[in-house]
Amino acid sequence: MKTLARGENCPAPAGPLTVTLTASTSVDVSALLLGPNGRVRSDADLVFYNQPSASGVEYRRTPTGHLLMFDAASVPAGVDTVAVAASLDGTGPATFAAAGPTAVTVSDASDTALVGFTADALGDESALVCLEFYRRGEQWKIRAVGQGYADGLAGLATAFGISIDEDDPTPDPTASVEQPLRPTQSPTSSTDSSAPRGVLAMRSELFAPAHAEVPGSGIQKQGSKMCRIGMNGEVMARAGSMVAYQGNLQFEAKGSGGIGRALKQALSGEGVPLMKVTGQGDLFLANAAQDVHLIDLDGTDGLTINGANVLAFESSLSYDIKRVQGAAAGGNAGFFNCVFSGRGRIAITTDGVPVVLNVDQPTFADPQAAVAWSSSLQTRVKKNDSFGLGTLIGRTTGERFTLEFSGQGFVVVQPSEQPPGGLVGGSGSGEQAGVGGALGGLLGR
Repeated sequence: MKTLARGENCPAPAGPLTVTLTASTSVDVSALLLGPNGRVRSDADLVFYNQPSASGVEYRRTPTGHLLMFDAASVPAGVDTVAVAASLDGTGPATFAAAGPTAVTVSDASDTALVGFTADALGDESALVCLEFYRRGEQWKIRAVGQGYADGLAGLATAFGISIDEDDPTPDPTASVEQPLRPTQSPTSSTDSSAPRGVLAMRSELFAPAHAEVPGSGIQKQGSKMCRIGMNGEVMARAGSMVAYQGNLQFEAKGSGGIGRALKQALSGEGVPLMKVTGQGDLFLANAAQDVHLIDLDGTDGLTINGANVLAFESSLSYDIKRVQGAAAGGNAGFFNCVFSGRGRIAITTDGVPVVLNVDQPTFADPQAAVAWSSSLQTRVKKNDSFGLGTLIGRTTGERFTLEFSGQGFVVVQPSEQPPGGLVGGSGSGEQAGVGGALGGLLGR
């Protein structure tokens, strides 16, 4: 069984699931079906002892504890989250701090325990959201929550949009919702940033689905300027690019990825400062708020790219540092790039939204703007004077060179001609290196 820590998540097992709650004191168990705004759609979205079923969720009381049956296939499309909660029934301690923890276990149809979480409280909470099932794209996931509320089941229901008649001495949590109401009781730890969307009483556009964690394993785009890697093994990433992670991950500095490449980097100034990340969890990477793009290599062609534009790549890919074709060994020092080959996915960055040119005719690009290209392309490095351009191109590097591409393939060109960090003579070797053109600012070294 996988035991979750507070705030940790994992994929929800397929098929119907059973949630079992056990506590040292008498509790009521409930579930709330929440829409994208984190609130119930109507009274029918509260499942508890007086209203034991809704689409995809059913409450059962047994001699050994409380059960909630969850069937993701039956949950309506308008429901993004199903929150599972426990509340004190008033016959025992007044707070969960005095009552002790509540254990939650998720089992499959064969009654095999798959996921567990122990929720506890330190303050005056009399209701706890223990865990939640939530959608990420087409996938359902489980998150350990442990968010506390005061005023028991009534306060919990009110916080998620169910109106309570204050004139009724025995409030009915299923009272109808005439108008949207603000919660009468905020969570007792509302500043806890680990609580997910749909659990906090506060409302913000930050909790919209567009800002939620994307699903899937491997390297995925998380918005336009970040990537998320669903980890179950290892991946290579730019050193210093980690912005967040969840789960059990280990980080190991790898330099430039081997002694051979380290020597080449020392001679050429090109390379990627790497870290190897291993374990299971979710890893989030970014570099100076640059745009992130994913490229899948199928083994038939390689990718030539400046090290400053490499964010992460699967360990199935190999790379080396090579001189750009067409650059004279004696007169064009600094024309080096990383060449990736094999089968796998790589995440690259650009300074702004790039254009991808299909090279079906002679194609020319400023060295600082050409980010990456097909390794099968033929390249030539030409002085701009041969084009009659004089000093109009290459002004940021102090050199007058243009890259010419021919053959069949593509070239990625970014809307920027600044070398990494805005400095002449930059390279791809720094952590959070920032912008980099195809030659890494190395022209004329």
